[in-house]
Amino acid sequence: MAVTIMEGLMANKNDQALRDVRVMPAKPANGRPKPVGLYDPANEHDACGLGMIANIDNSASHDIVESGLKILINLTHRGAVGADPLMGDGAGMLVQIPHGFFVKSVDFELPETGQYAVAMLFYPNDEKLKAKCAEKLINCARAEGLEILGTR
Repeated sequence: MAVTIMEGLMANKNDQALRDVRVMPAKPANGRPKPVGLYDPANEHDACGLGMIANIDNSASHDIVESGLKILINLTHRGAVGADPLMGDGAGMLVQIPHGFFVKSVDFELPETGQYAVAMLFYPNDEKLKAKCAEKLINCARAEGLEILGTR
């Protein structure tokens, strides 16, 4: 796992704008709903399944993780079993960074909450290939102006 600073990419949430969003039930002649809030039908594409649980109050809670796991169970063909029953197909969860956990778990200094990002990587078992992949990651991060703070 690599922890990186992504300054300038963090946006402050506009709570009032989220509360002001109204969903309009009317659909145009093409059958798609009109754009509203963060939704734009131009971004629609085919998918076999999607589940989303969101907490727009931005309060940390394990309940949201438990609800997300229920969705994955209901979409086993997406997240748990593909053609190879031992391999998932990349379905997962996007959750808040557990800053308190990382502060206790890493041996390097972290910026304040919200001032860094976390990447989870699965390196190959072969040590030479693992080192080559890590080097590529470092070079790509530097090319994007990011600093890798450490790995765990």
